[in-house]
Amino acid sequence: MKCAIIGLGVIGKIHISVLKELGTEIVAVCDCDEEKLKQYPEISGYVDYAKMLDEVRPDIVHICTPHYLHTEMIVAALKRDINVLCEKPMCIKEEDIPVILAAEKESKAQLGVCFQNRYTPANTYVKEYLQDKKLIGATGIVAWRRNKEYYNSASWRGKWETEGGGVLINQAIHTLDLLQWFCGMPEKVYASTTNLTLTDTIEVEDTATIICHKEDGTGFNLFATNASCVVFPVELILRTETETIRVMPNNVLINDELISFTNDGKVYGKKSYGSGHKVLMQDFYDCVKNARSFPINGVEGAKSIRIISQAYKNF
Repeated sequence: MKCAIIGLGVIGKIHISVLKELGTEIVAVCDCDEEKLKQYPEISGYVDYAKMLDEVRPDIVHICTPHYLHTEMIVAALKRDINVLCEKPMCIKEEDIPVILAAEKESKAQLGVCFQNRYTPANTYVKEYLQDKKLIGATGIVAWRRNKEYYNSASWRGKWETEGGGVLINQAIHTLDLLQWFCGMPEKVYASTTNLTLTDTIEVEDTATIICHKEDGTGFNLFATNASCVVFPVELILRTETETIRVMPNNVLINDELISFTNDGKVYGKKSYGSGHKVLMQDFYDCVKNARSFPINGVEGAKSIRIISQAYKNF
């Protein structure tokens, strides 16, 4: 199958690295910065994504652009019946969700959203382990650091109109996705979001707390910050009626039993990504090839956006 990439920033380069590792044919790349196109002289380059879609007609297009561009690009590709694999977040505004879902429904193509952490060995193990368990609660902790240099390195970061938010919609969204994947969608969302350390740099939050309640009395919490002094590994803690389950990048601790996992040994760009992108892409391409429904579709991609949108109403 032929694929194309829109967006050659940090995450776009990770997609290209994985695709080359998988031996996938990349027929075109697109970026508004022509200097970035020169990094891939062997691949046809475009500055106009619509022109690229029309001329190249790839089987799959990867959307790796700044957040605010996702909706229009998803819809444009789906209207052309081109399969879409979009980086998170699927969109930044709750009102964009029905627009995307309508385009997905009307298209012959599939939409996939990159929540690759669902594919890591530890998380897939826990998901299966919980099938016959009653989960009563969960907590996620994201303590990372994103300083002024990070936000100043790209003009779209740190702004409501272009990034769509701060730590919640960018860094912690993967953990939030896992929490709702394990626990289910909540009926009530309580949140506190604030900018503690970067008030002179960004207009969005650097720290947030979300408390999610379900009608059956269960729920989950998320504590996230970009203001940590150092970057800590993300940790999930889940409780069943008889067990405490700690989920770490390559380990699961169930009460006193430690289960360890390894990935394929390759790291694509950032250590935090691990092998999840590779396994997710393999599954998406297999779904397209064999007319199988990809599990992280528009409906799934929208769930974290709905929760985050409720949280931001309190900002």
